[in-house]
Amino acid sequence: MRRGSWMAACAVVAVGLCNCTESSAQAADAALIEAAKKDGRVVWYTAQIINQVARPLADAFEAKYGIRVEAIRADVTDTILRITTEAKAGHVQADVFDGTSPTPALKRAGLVMQWLPEAAAALPAQFVDREGFWVANNIYVLTPVYNTQLVPRGSEPHDWNDLLDPKYKSKIAVSGLVSSSAGPGFAGVVLMDMGEEKGMDYLRRLSTQNITNIQSSARAMVDQVMAGEFALGLQGFNHQPVISAAQGAPVDWIKWSPALAVLSVASITKGAPHPNAAKLFLDFLISPDAQRIFADANYITVDPNVPTKAKDLKPEVGGFRAIYMTPEELDAVMPKWARIYNSIFK
Repeated sequence: MRRGSWMAACAVVAVGLCNCTESSAQAADAALIEAAKKDGRVVWYTAQIINQVARPLADAFEAKYGIRVEAIRADVTDTILRITTEAKAGHVQADVFDGTSPTPALKRAGLVMQWLPEAAAALPAQFVDREGFWVANNIYVLTPVYNTQLVPRGSEPHDWNDLLDPKYKSKIAVSGLVSSSAGPGFAGVVLMDMGEEKGMDYLRRLSTQNITNIQSSARAMVDQVMAGEFALGLQGFNHQPVISAAQGAPVDWIKWSPALAVLSVASITKGAPHPNAAKLFLDFLISPDAQRIFADANYITVDPNVPTKAKDLKPEVGGFRAIYMTPEELDAVMPKWARIYNSIFK
């Protein structure tokens, strides 16, 4: 299917799943709010950083609707394990969960509700699951980052060949986890941009730079770059250096073409104990109010009408190119990318 046709199809699916006639939408909103208030609370398993954005979102939802939000921080593996284990025990606890990659595995296990907020129909089609299982609430753009004391501004690398400069030997780090925000994700971007043959050749040449694999998150990798342990870091979230630099850290990100852009998506757990509150919370996450909270925290919004605080974070605004990938697309290619990366760099 051509991209234009696919986008149109997504919009049709979103509208169909939402039953979006204007009059019924208004009635459904009122009914949903009333039902959600009867639920009384919503349990949210989230990969979002609590202090930066999860707590402000929870507080805003509670203030608006009087419904308590219990936000539980969990990474992808923990989210999948917890929801699966709780479902097998017949005691589902999570109402809503989010992240860049837990949804495909939980969909295969039959643990994701097929439901979209009405407002999803107004988002760009690439941010809405065509099957109706998730909607994106923010975007992560992954680029190289650098220490501005070790790499003076204006001298930072800007293309693949720049990373091969001998001056960076043993001075580059990347997360060694199996993730889009780690070595496998970096290898994947190279392969998508250069093609298999040229990409593999480039990765082999890059491996001679003695890149350090940090067995922790991309955030931890950025922290080590900030601390001066490395001059460069690969596959950093581009909003994180912005947040840290505002606090005085010597770090910045590089407008890299192509960057990898992945979606942080939210879904409702099938069998959620507070289903109406879950639906209202999912609707809230893509509302202008919530998107402004993401923007205020220097996160990248999905609502095109809510700009990011640092405007150049978004590829289409910042003047650099990005390859957008859905959770399902990442799920399909990550095993291959990890095998390639591990065979060359580990």
